[in-house]
Amino acid sequence: MDQMSLLLLLLLGAVVTVPLGDRLKLPAPVLMTLFGVVLAFASFVPDVDIPPEIILPALLPPLLYASVQRTSWRQFAANKRPIFLLAVALVFLTTAAVAVVADAIVPGLPLAAAVALGALVAPPDPVAATAVAGSVGLPRRLISILEGEGLFNDVTAIVLYHVAIAAAVSGTFSLPEAFGLLVLSAVVAIAVGVALGWLTIKLMGLLGDATLQVGLTLLVPFVSYVLAEELKGSGVLAVLMTAMFLAEHTADADDVLGRLTGRTFWEIVDTLVTGIAFGLIGLELHNVFGTADGRELEMAGWGLAVVAVVVGVRLLYLLPATWLAKRLHTRRDVSEEIPTSWRETVVMWWAGMRGVASVALALAIPLETDDGSPFPGRDEIVFIAFSVIMVTLVFQGLTLPWLVRRLGVRADTDAEAALERELAIRAARAARQRLKKIEETEDLPEEVVERLHRLAYEVGARISPEMGDDERRDAYAKRVERFRTVGRVQREMLSAARHAVLDARSEPGADPEVVDRVLRQLDVRSLR
Repeated sequence: MDQMSLLLLLLLGAVVTVPLGDRLKLPAPVLMTLFGVVLAFASFVPDVDIPPEIILPALLPPLLYASVQRTSWRQFAANKRPIFLLAVALVFLTTAAVAVVADAIVPGLPLAAAVALGALVAPPDPVAATAVAGSVGLPRRLISILEGEGLFNDVTAIVLYHVAIAAAVSGTFSLPEAFGLLVLSAVVAIAVGVALGWLTIKLMGLLGDATLQVGLTLLVPFVSYVLAEELKGSGVLAVLMTAMFLAEHTADADDVLGRLTGRTFWEIVDTLVTGIAFGLIGLELHNVFGTADGRELEMAGWGLAVVAVVVGVRLLYLLPATWLAKRLHTRRDVSEEIPTSWRETVVMWWAGMRGVASVALALAIPLETDDGSPFPGRDEIVFIAFSVIMVTLVFQGLTLPWLVRRLGVRADTDAEAALERELAIRAARAARQRLKKIEETEDLPEEVVERLHRLAYEVGARISPEMGDDERRDAYAKRVERFRTVGRVQREMLSAARHAVLDARSEPGADPEVVDRVLRQLDVRSLR
């Protein structure tokens, strides 16, 4: 088996583990990691050979961009305090604690290399955490905090990582210079992200076609990352800013096809890239054991010590941090999403699994320093990092659903239903107001007006069937049943039409382009 065959096998695994995880009630990222572990020890599977310098720019931009699609700037603004406490303060604290312990227990490990180790194991993985959280039905506010924490702690940790790596490679370190690099990195990244977001909007207007626009969004995160890195900025922060800028400024309520196409496309990209990333975690395990060189037990001890620090620091920090967030929330009456009980805090603690970012940073450690000597402690850092990843990802990932059930933490379905009903009422009201304005300017037949008023109500009823009184709900239910019958028959009719058009493709003299154009019209009609 060659590298290309292995990549195709990982892609197949990424697709298969999603429904398999649903059936087994297990998170797909954990299953994909275990799949990679199995492949790693199979004799016919080759060792993964990926240059360290391309791992971060290949994996992180699409994952970050896809993650931002699931959130909004308002959500970040409302949760800035808990996100800051988790994403910035906790990352710094974890980095410092791991660096101190690693410097003390690993012989010959320079402090800069120990800081790099601390930075790469500090950020919990948002992909794994939200995948598990979504499968066990956590409250939406916890998922929002985990997503926000995951995005911003990646930024913080990666900037710290680059500063530490630069110090280890050059052999020199200056605190004022490092702080200046942090500030410069952030400023450049924000400027690049916003500028590229603005330019992308202009290009989308010129392209017009939904397919081309979606294709452009695939290129944008990679361009944002590479451009920011070339200008000495944070590529991760640049991608984050670009994605958030586009999410806020490209929302077109009437671009139905573009929205459906874009969402479907990025769900596919997210699934495939996530599968590859977690599969690589398992596959690299074989190489990691190869670096131990007979010191497996000693290095495993170091890894467990760092695991204890990472997990312990998160718990010891979250307890007072969430208490402080609740106190500030109460005093200022700020609309932010925070854990409301110690049970939710414990779930947040156990959801701090390490994953894609950590493995990418570990594999991206340079092989040599500026003077040509091997990077100090690289094998030890990679082994310890993978120990942390495997223990937190596999063990915590598999036990988190059990912990959630034991603690009785559940999504607030009543609040979600109330919000859904409120949005349904708002949608129906907007439809009626627009209809009223049209009635004032156009002379519509009475039977058409009556039908349109009924449709205005159904706009909201389709979203929340509970809205309206009993009589209207019963009438709507009967109409829905009739529509289902008509829809079923109509689907069969349209299916026959599509088959007839497709059959024409194989007939002599048929123009495939014309056939595809007609088929697209039938497909759009079927969606409606």
